[in-house]
Amino acid sequence: MPVWQNVARNSTNRFAVPVLNSIAHAAVLGQAARMDIPWLLDERAHAGAEHLDPAFVAGYDRKQGWPDPATDIAVFQAHGLDAASTIVDLAAGTGQFALAAARVFGRVVAVDVSLAMVTYLRDRAAGHTGSRPDIVQAGFLGYQHDGPPADGVYTRNGLHQLPDFWKVLALDRMAGILRPGGVLRVRDLIYDFPARQATEVFAGWLANAAHDPAAGYTASDYAEHIRGEHSTFRWLFEPMLAATGFEIVDVEYDRQLYGTYTCLKKS
Repeated sequence: MPVWQNVARNSTNRFAVPVLNSIAHAAVLGQAARMDIPWLLDERAHAGAEHLDPAFVAGYDRKQGWPDPATDIAVFQAHGLDAASTIVDLAAGTGQFALAAARVFGRVVAVDVSLAMVTYLRDRAAGHTGSRPDIVQAGFLGYQHDGPPADGVYTRNGLHQLPDFWKVLALDRMAGILRPGGVLRVRDLIYDFPARQATEVFAGWLANAAHDPAAGYTASDYAEHIRGEHSTFRWLFEPMLAATGFEIVDVEYDRQLYGTYTCLKKS
């Protein structure tokens, strides 16, 4: 059972149900999210200055530790996606997942709000053998999907750039991209601990950080993330998924800090 259901079941807080209803109502607004809406968030302003910097982007994969997309591709395949399937990779970055997925699935669309990331990915894809992803400069809220509904949506380390209200709208837009039964795969920094444990958990996180900023994330990087990014709690994130029409079918957490979700869009 998702952790938020236990919280809701055991809670005596009279605000619990209204809050969940408010989240569901907010998600409806995401269906209309377009770049010409005056109140829409400027996602480039929330992307982090480093992700807009070509010099940082050039060293991004090394700093990330060259993440292997094989596990994520295998999860999509386990849910029936194949050479006839379409996957949208939101916050695609330098294309670690998108380039590998393009060899396996019928159509992959790599989407990123950063011009520096998109430029790097286009140059990288130009030298890529085999099928290549379609590359689009857009954010979670601005991407306009063309063609039939997608079979899968993938996003890694992007949702934490959005405050929680906007995460809900982004998730609702992902649901709008997907066909019924489509697969959502999310990897992100999400906090799986009670608020009172934040000092203890973060102290352990910073203590095990990299020392070389070119080779990994340092304690200063992590502290900046905590202060300036919008990673949320697991017990807030899971109701967002439910309210936007997703069923969680698998979830894993690493060190109470990094969540991996596989979800299906409800019919």
